[in-house]
Amino acid sequence: MIKILVIGIGGFVGAIARYGISGLVHRASPGSFPFGTLAVNVLGCLLIGALMTIVEDRQPFTANVRLFLFIGLLGSFTTFSTLGYETFEYLKADDFKLGMYNVLLNVVIGISAVIAGRLGVKYIFAHWLTA
Repeated sequence: MIKILVIGIGGFVGAIARYGISGLVHRASPGSFPFGTLAVNVLGCLLIGALMTIVEDRQPFTANVRLFLFIGLLGSFTTFSTLGYETFEYLKADDFKLGMYNVLLNVVIGISAVIAGRLGVKYIFAHWLTA
């Protein structure tokens, strides 16, 4: 029961963070392209890349903290289900080009952000991770 509560609290925090950040970026962006979704997906990928590197190398978190961070918080923060919906809407509107840009940008930049998160943590905490 504790695990479910920990994941739920993480999900609550992640969903609110997603809503706030996505809306902020969307309001600041020109046009109708879903830059808010792109921003939270890239940020979520960056964070999971960085945090998983720390977990793999040092195991600093308890099992409940890992559940909170990775399944709860980041699981509800990243919005690939929203990505699917928004892409479908472009395709439904016969805008294949924007639909494919949406997928391509989210996937390529997201994977690049995971790599950047990993490399950033390894660079910043090089001494701590190898000690």
